[in-house]
Order: sequence, then C-alpha cells, then structure tokens
Amino acid sequence: MQGKIIKGIAGFYYVHVVEFGVYECKAKGVFRKEKIKPLVGDNVEIEVLDESEKKGNIVKILPRQNELIRPAVANIDQALVVFAITKPNPHFNLLDRFLVMMESKEIPVVLCFNKEDIATDPQIKELEEIYETCGYPMVFVSAKEERGIEKIRELLKGKTTAIAGPSGVGKSSIINILQPDAEMETGAISTKIERGKHTTRHSELFAIDEDSYIMDTPGFSSLYVNDYEKEELKYLFPEFRKYEGMCRFNGCDHVHEPGCAVKEALEEGKIHKIRYQNYIEMYEELKNKRRY
Repeated sequence: MQGKIIKGIAGFYYVHVVEFGVYECKAKGVFRKEKIKPLVGDNVEIEVLDESEKKGNIVKILPRQNELIRPAVANIDQALVVFAITKPNPHFNLLDRFLVMMESKEIPVVLCFNKEDIATDPQIKELEEIYETCGYPMVFVSAKEERGIEKIRELLKGKTTAIAGPSGVGKSSIINILQPDAEMETGAISTKIERGKHTTRHSELFAIDEDSYIMDTPGFSSLYVNDYEKEELKYLFPEFRKYEGMCRFNGCDHVHEPGCAVKEALEEGKIHKIRYQNYIEMYEELKNKRRY
C-alpha cells in the first residue's frame, strides 16, 4: 500500500493511506543501515501487519521532490507564511530569511497576513508596497472573524502546504478553521510582550481533503542563512532578477559596486528599502562566515 507520513514520534510513523485511514508503522532496519531517516511528508510503501489494529512497516521511501532540514519535512508543494499585520508587528528580517530559504529550495510561497480586523489601512498598504515587487501572492485575512479563509482554502487545494510563521500570529487558529480535527493548542499570547509561546512541538500533516494536506512547522524563531555562498544570495531575491546583466560589472553583488542597476532601482523606489537592507544584512553574515 502507498501512503504519506503525516506524523513521526519516537520511532513511530503515522502513514495516511487514502480511503484506508492512518497506519502506525515502524521503519525497517535497512533505512538505519543506509542512514536514511523517514520524514513527515514522505510518500512511502507500507506492508500491513495487522489490519484491525492498523499497524504496519515502512518498506520503501519514494523519491523526494524536496526536503527541508529545519523543520525536517519532505515533498512540500508550497509554503504559506503567516505573519500578523499588527500585534505583533511583522519582523521583516525573519520573514525575508524564510523567503530566501524557500527560494533556495525552489518552493513557492504564499504570504498570508492575519489580524486584518485590527489593522489600519496604512499598515496593510506598507506590506503591499514591500512585497508586491517580489511576485509572491498575498492574502489578508482575519482568523478571528474567519474572513479570507476561503481564499486560503482555494490556494491549498491539491497541494501539500507547510504553514510557517512566528508565534502569536494566529497560525494555529487558521489551521483549526481549515481542519477542525487538527484541534491545535492555540496558546495564550502574552499581553506583556505580545508574543505567543511555542505551541507546536513536532511537524505534522493534516488532511484537509483527499489530496490536500497542511503542516504546521515548529522552530521558526530564528533562521540562519548559511546554506549558500554570499555570491548566490542575490539570485534568491526575485525582484533583483530583472536587473541581471544590466549592472556595469559582470558578477555585481549589488553591494559596493558602482553602476549597479539594483541600487538604481532602489533609489527609484522599484525595490523596497526594507528588502534591500535585509539583503545587505544577510550578505554581510555570509561574508563573515567565510572568515572562520
């Protein structure tokens, strides 16, 4: 039988097989020998040991379309990145790090900004201005009033989507509306610091319908950019691409070089200064990494 790993805890893997339900499986020893660890999101073949108890073994892991190290998941079709418009205000550097990570894995991103019910028009307009030149689809929603959720549902149809974002932005509330069976712990937000406590402890897939899955991903508080060289970073900012080959120097990194088309676009307001500042910060980080 073929299915998808929807959860992995303490050596047990829970495999969802369409029309048959969820089987509790162990991975065969051969994977350990070959140093292959099954991941949530893996498409696998299982042998059923006990149909009434729904127990089995994973006998084969099918080829992966992609995989992420942190969170450790495989075969993601897209990422839905959730941030609040306000309370807490968006942490743009963290958001851009996540976008860079997804670009490097070639995983499409949908940006979802929650708490529209308490946001002002200028706050929404600012987000549109920063990210419209990047080409990412954007949705503004209110989980509290269940506004804009149908639009998200359409975007998720037929895909496996990782839902990611920092604590306290309403991510779990959105998942609960999309899939009430998820019954995620929504976690009280600390009024003092307007940040939520981490409520997700492991990656888990939830089936919204037969061929649509969502996954909440833990561990989003800090992302380090260190999987690539500083020269590669510019290719991970989609709004820079149209200026490729237009700079005075070949191999321009858009940092200190004169006659740089990206810096000209920045001055003309075609690239947002917040995005460019975050690019410079990540670039410097990668440059310093090389020295050690």
